[in-house]
Formats: sequence, structure tokens, C-alpha cells
Amino acid sequence: MEFRELLPILIPLGILEIAIRIYAIEDIHKEERKPVLFGKTAWTVLVALVSFAWVVYFIGGRDYDAPQD
Repeated sequence: MEFRELLPILIPLGILEIAIRIYAIEDIHKEERKPVLFGKTAWTVLVALVSFAWVVYFIGGRDYDAPQD
């Protein structure tokens, strides 16, 4: 299988990953969000630079507690 044959699959996947990274960075910087394990700056750098770090953030680096009144 040649690289050109894979492009129709790889391009949408790359765009999807970039979109999820942007969403994760926006989620990190929400006012009510308090990331677990690292601070907001560290999570931002990890998500921006490390492939699939957004998966780790959504699974274990994000607080899921509802805001308390």
C-alpha cells in the first residue's frame, strides 16, 4: 500500500486530533476546572506537544466533581 493511498484516511485523522487537542486546551483553561496531577500550564504544554497526551488528560488529569454550591 502506497502512502498516497493512505492520505484520505490520515488527513481526517490528523485534523480530528488537532481539534481534540484544541478542545482539551480550552477545557484545561476553564475557570472552574482544576486539573489533577499537574498545573494548567504543564497540562497545556503536554497536550500541545505530546501526541495523545489529551487522552491522559481526559482520563486522569481532569476533575469530574460537580461544582459545589
